[in-house]
Amino acid sequence: DAFEVGQDVFDAFCTSTPEAVDAFEDIGSGKYLADIYALARMVLHREGVNMIYGGTHCTVLERDTFFSYRRDGQTGRMVSLIWLEK
Repeated sequence: DAFEVGQDVFDAFCTSTPEAVDAFEDIGSGKYLADIYALARMVLHREGVNMIYGGTHCTVLERDTFFSYRRDGQTGRMVSLIWLEK
């Protein structure tokens, strides 16, 4: 609900993946709120990844849990992890 993007990001996703339009909320002036978790799931499914977990947190809204440069104007450190097993 808090990841704002411009028309360029909307166009990049929706041109190649028309169903991506459902992951954006138009807030006017060429700006959108993007559901980045929905977008990531679309791309991962397209690439054959079906076991996807997470996607419930927001670095902007969860101030006590996450650093957010967009929110605070200063950086912190976080890590994400993805691995493949044979």
